[in-house]
Amino acid sequence: MNYITILKSVSLATAMFTTQSLFAQLPEKVGGLITADRNAAIISKGQGPHTAFSSIIDKESVFYVPSAVNAFNYLNNRPNIPDVMTWEPNFALVSKSLEFGVTSGSLEFQKVGAIKRFGQYLIIWKRDKKGVWKVDMRAEVENYGKAAAKDLMYQEPDDSWYLKHRSQVRLKQREDIVLSTDQLFSTISKSNTEAAYNEFMADEVRFYYPWQNEMEGKSNVVNFIKKQRIDIVTEPLKVGRAYSGEYAYSQGTATVHTKDKAVKFNYIRIWQLKEDFQWRVILEMMFER
Repeated sequence: MNYITILKSVSLATAMFTTQSLFAQLPEKVGGLITADRNAAIISKGQGPHTAFSSIIDKESVFYVPSAVNAFNYLNNRPNIPDVMTWEPNFALVSKSLEFGVTSGSLEFQKVGAIKRFGQYLIIWKRDKKGVWKVDMRAEVENYGKAAAKDLMYQEPDDSWYLKHRSQVRLKQREDIVLSTDQLFSTISKSNTEAAYNEFMADEVRFYYPWQNEMEGKSNVVNFIKKQRIDIVTEPLKVGRAYSGEYAYSQGTATVHTKDKAVKFNYIRIWQLKEDFQWRVILEMMFER
């Protein structure tokens, strides 16, 4: 190992220790996930995004680039990804069962000799048998990078009891409830997109849409849809639900109709079961396919 390599290794280790120290005040459970995401960002800054992504995937991880691909095979084929990539989570949650998590935030990336580009990323995480957080699926959407950085918001799971199901049939039934909810969302959206988003989105929702700054709050999202005069037709394809039951995701395709054209999208929705026992979307990303 040469002197420069040693210096790089020491700098990376120091940066990771510093990051862990800076965020030691975070709650333990969601803090562990945020640290995993931040550490990957540090690796990306020091050794490049390929090394960083390789450190947080397994053989089942999925990347949307923008079509869904197996992340392990994708990275093994040495894809034409940016030379430089940095990101910073501003939202995170972890389920009570500690096997399901979500992070999202701002993103900057650049190819050597090209202009810097900006966007938002979304990662759904899973925890492996060793307790290590790995990517379940990852997607991103590009924007102009003009918005100011947002403060980190997180949801730390409480220690309340939850039913530990053993039956795979029952677990499948619980996922079917999420799928049925997303299908109902889709049905209403076909006839009245504003009404659908007003009904199914949580008040605190985050919305990621191409070439738009991150939107926060249901009223802002509904006003955007109204102002842009867009109709959104979605088709759910798959869902997943935390073992403890309070969070879930749905993924599918969408067609966004404007006055002039129809654009093909993928979407990912993060759902939360609220206190009134209704499922609400707390984060949605739409990205072209």
